[in-house]
Amino acid sequence: MDRFAHLDWPFFEPRHAELARRADTWAAANLGYAHDEDARAPKGATADATCRRLVKELGAAGWLSHCAPAEAPVEVRSLALLREVFAYHAGLADFAFIMQGLGSGPIALAGTAEQKRRYVARAARGEAIAAFALSEPDAGSDAAALATRARRDGGHYVLDGVKTWISNGGIADFYVVFARTGEAPGTKGISAFIVDAGAPGFSAGERIDIVAPHPMASLRLAACRVPAENLLGSEGEGFKLAMQTLDIFRTGVAGAALGFARRALGEALARARERKMFGGTLADLQMTQAKLADMATGIDAAALLTYRAAWVRDVQKRRITREAAMAKMQATEMAQEAVDAAVQICGGLGVMRGHPVERLYREVRALRIYEGATEVQKLIIARELLKA
Repeated sequence: MDRFAHLDWPFFEPRHAELARRADTWAAANLGYAHDEDARAPKGATADATCRRLVKELGAAGWLSHCAPAEAPVEVRSLALLREVFAYHAGLADFAFIMQGLGSGPIALAGTAEQKRRYVARAARGEAIAAFALSEPDAGSDAAALATRARRDGGHYVLDGVKTWISNGGIADFYVVFARTGEAPGTKGISAFIVDAGAPGFSAGERIDIVAPHPMASLRLAACRVPAENLLGSEGEGFKLAMQTLDIFRTGVAGAALGFARRALGEALARARERKMFGGTLADLQMTQAKLADMATGIDAAALLTYRAAWVRDVQKRRITREAAMAKMQATEMAQEAVDAAVQICGGLGVMRGHPVERLYREVRALRIYEGATEVQKLIIARELLKA
């Protein structure tokens, strides 16, 4: 089974196949340590160290330049392909890779030349860890409910509020924080700020422990003073900037889902061929063959949607709000089903702590929630259809 057969599709150029195979070789040689069973410590301390190491190594190897380019737009095909490769090998590596892009993405889109030099370039080299801070206790999928506020005070903005479910919370060197700067209703009064981890009044508080451990925490901004030049773009443009960022990186979530699903299929095939059962192997049973067929077909269908969205963005230079939502929804739902099928085929081994499909079972679940839950993707798709 050639995991890269899809690179012959017309969405790609020869350089994409070379990039994916080179990343695959590097990942196979360098990511053996990057699994969460090696990163379970009190309140995620070892996961923190693992992610710091991953960011440095991904930066030194040049991979982060594909998700955090300071001088050019993100190429979505390369981004999704690299997420597919890293997720196949280690979910924590995929996490470390993409958070550098998501956390610095708004700066790459709307930042000044100095902001890009100071933050995006350092993120691309693995010298600074980035984070994206939009969610709040009462504002997740509903960004219009965002309550964190920012008021101008001379040469500074003063931010007050709480953010939660923030990936890289507690280890990031800088955060893109979204806060209200006006009384405009809904999302119209939201602005975006770069907040350094050492800013007065900023603290990373309660750590959040999730099923596939990685650095995550709540943030508190208590009269947090941020230089006025750390505003991204103009006041009131923060929500639009957040959505532009997610339009780019949402396709990458679909890429990660493909990586998890391909690994699940590979593990299921191997187990089905080797497991002796009823005088033959598990693979001889038609029910097993049906599961494998569903997995393979689902992967190809999701890959077509994923790389269609990436191609439209890269080549046709069009907004991909609808296409990215379709890809994210289909790929993550498919990956959940594929991983579950792999667990079933692997039987008892599939629920043994540390087995590849057991890791996948925990890693894949969050993809259906973050960067817009499946239900939100359906609303986005319907809204775009009705607008048309």
